[in-house]
Amino acid sequence: MPLRELASVRLVASFGAGGVLYLTPMVFHQVQFSASAVGLGLALAALAGTLGRFASGALLDQGRSCGTPVLLAALSGLIGDSCLLGAQELQGYIIGQLFLGLAGGLYWPAVELAVPLCSPPLPSARGYALVRSADACGVAAGTLCGSLLAAAGILRGVYWVDIAAIAALAALLLHRPLPQALNSKAAGLDAAPLMTWLPGLLPMLGLAVVATSIPALMQSALPLDLVRGGLQRAAQPESLSALLIGLQLGLLMLIQWPVGQKLARRPVASGLSLSMICFSAGTLLLALSALSQHGVGLVALALILVALGEAAFLPTATEAVVELSPPGHGGLAMALFSQCFALSAFAAPLLAGVLLDGDGHGVSVWLLTALCCALSLLLIKPIRGRSRRRP
Repeated sequence: MPLRELASVRLVASFGAGGVLYLTPMVFHQVQFSASAVGLGLALAALAGTLGRFASGALLDQGRSCGTPVLLAALSGLIGDSCLLGAQELQGYIIGQLFLGLAGGLYWPAVELAVPLCSPPLPSARGYALVRSADACGVAAGTLCGSLLAAAGILRGVYWVDIAAIAALAALLLHRPLPQALNSKAAGLDAAPLMTWLPGLLPMLGLAVVATSIPALMQSALPLDLVRGGLQRAAQPESLSALLIGLQLGLLMLIQWPVGQKLARRPVASGLSLSMICFSAGTLLLALSALSQHGVGLVALALILVALGEAAFLPTATEAVVELSPPGHGGLAMALFSQCFALSAFAAPLLAGVLLDGDGHGVSVWLLTALCCALSLLLIKPIRGRSRRRP
């Protein structure tokens, strides 16, 4: 499959997932779920994603088609959306989230590993910049579509949108299958023992856990913080909150390609440093927004910095994992990297939900996040020393 077609696959998948990821907290806020209950569902989804990621990585390192885990993810996502469409009680919400988490776990290692397989003659760094642009475009469009549904009073329509996107995704993959992953034994490569290359990957994994908590908090804590209000900042209508999030994702869509292209020509440490600085500054502004009656303006400024941080981090971090892992072990390396998303998606919403319920505002959530992002800059030096760009 050519790289452009892979980007189309990811665009469709991200369009369906965008509204579900960012607006599900608002859906269940409408039925009077507490922030802790919403966070619990998101955390359990991340836990289910852990199983999916290792299963996906194992299938890939056996030399299976990258499309096999993606089709399994489509089936799981269809079940999850169907459960959430009618869920009114905690049990139905949890079941739906578990299936959606499993779908995400199966999906990400496969589509990430497919990029260097589909990129030639382009270098993989530019390939990741392109597909991350497609991801950003899809998520932004899906979330903006969800904000329109929220304004129309049919917020649960985001699940119908995702079901339609899943059907389109399956049709695309059945028509043009993804390539097979590299199997080191079949290719005659010496299998590198895990402990010879894992230590070099650990700083990148630690950095990824912190960085990937940002989109997790944008999906869970930020919508609840906006609709509840801060110390001085007034509570915002659900439609305006959805629009703010949608505009941030729209900005990410616009800047992902130029930022990714620019950073693809530089060492991965440059993009990682930029991303963590933006995340730290952006979340600090979110904390300060609660202290002002006009804090919505600070929220908007913070979301611009967060968008720049995500545009810098996502393609750069995936390319760093490629550079730090040996050939033939890409499935396991991507599964481990994807587990960082699962770990942060498990811990961040759970902790944020407890803090939001306890404090009644998001100041402590955003201050703690800003501090963690600033300290994570210390992990970039060992990554700079070990990463080696591949063609």
